[in-house]
Amino acid sequence: MAIMNSHAWAFTFGILGNIISFMVYLAPLPTFYRIFRKKSTEGFQSIPYLVALFSAMLWLYYALLKKDAVLLITINLFGCFIETIYISMFIAYAPKAPRNLTLKLFASMNMGVFSLIVLTSQFLVKSSYRVQVLGWICVVISVSVFAAPLSIVAQVIRTRSVEFMPISLSFFLTLSAVMWFGYGLFLKDICVALPNVLGFILGLLQMLLYAIYRNSTKKVIGEKKLPEHIKSIVIISTLGTSEVYPVDAQPYADGGDDHDLKKDGAKEEHEEQREEPEKSMESPGPDLQAIECAV
Repeated sequence: MAIMNSHAWAFTFGILGNIISFMVYLAPLPTFYRIFRKKSTEGFQSIPYLVALFSAMLWLYYALLKKDAVLLITINLFGCFIETIYISMFIAYAPKAPRNLTLKLFASMNMGVFSLIVLTSQFLVKSSYRVQVLGWICVVISVSVFAAPLSIVAQVIRTRSVEFMPISLSFFLTLSAVMWFGYGLFLKDICVALPNVLGFILGLLQMLLYAIYRNSTKKVIGEKKLPEHIKSIVIISTLGTSEVYPVDAQPYADGGDDHDLKKDGAKEEHEEQREEPEKSMESPGPDLQAIECAV
């Protein structure tokens, strides 16, 4: 009876995890609709989608070897499918340099490293240890990608601004981490449960920071707010899948916007300096006025 209840709970958490992760995987759709409409990647980065595809491929391979993780197979199969579409669209509309970088990273990481892991696990690891070894590789990959959200947390604390951290996405990623933790817990699969403990803690930290700094008026650059099209948010979650989603463009990704912004700033400064002598000529000081009156 206890075993039946354990499997029932695992199935429930797995279904809920699939539903939430499905929605999270679809989060970049507005970004790629914008890319498709404008026929340009506009400085968006492909690395988050390559990492998400790599993670989904690893977890899918792990679930296939494990043989009793159908719900991990379904969500990661969908993840591989949707991330492949995202990357294909990026390659189709990206300029030459970002396209070449994306192809190189795809060949080296998604094909090269993944193939190396598959070959190593198949030929150098005993079948009795294969699932455990691959599971811990997945854990290491999931934990290692925490660099991006931690940098966002540090930025929020430093700037006292949450404009780079969307609360809705943080909430759903935290909820997803809870679901996948429950799934791993009731299946007694530490490789699924462990990374999601860290994901849950990070999600709570993000929501706590949002509650603290949501009414703050301090902006990231001086008193001026960055234009919407150059904002960038990268969110990472260790679910059973790991998703990395930028919801807007990377600031000055191609260097063009940075150059234009600096150019505009220099132009405004030059105009202000030129206006100052003109104003001083138009409005003479008290001594000059006294001299004029005396004459």
